[in-house]
Amino acid sequence: MALKAPGILTFMLSVILTVLALVTYVFGATIPYITGQEFWVILLAQFVLVFGCIMRGL
Repeated sequence: MALKAPGILTFMLSVILTVLALVTYVFGATIPYITGQEFWVILLAQFVLVFGCIMRGL
């Protein structure tokens, strides 16, 4: 199976989710739906990135 580069939208969504989770964890920012769920948000961001590499056109 050949992997493709993810689309820019998929990549940026993954980066934004990761940065929001890290800002919440490191700096103690309060962001609704992310505060206290940093692990799951980073896991979701990585799944988005992986599926963007596996699936064509995402």
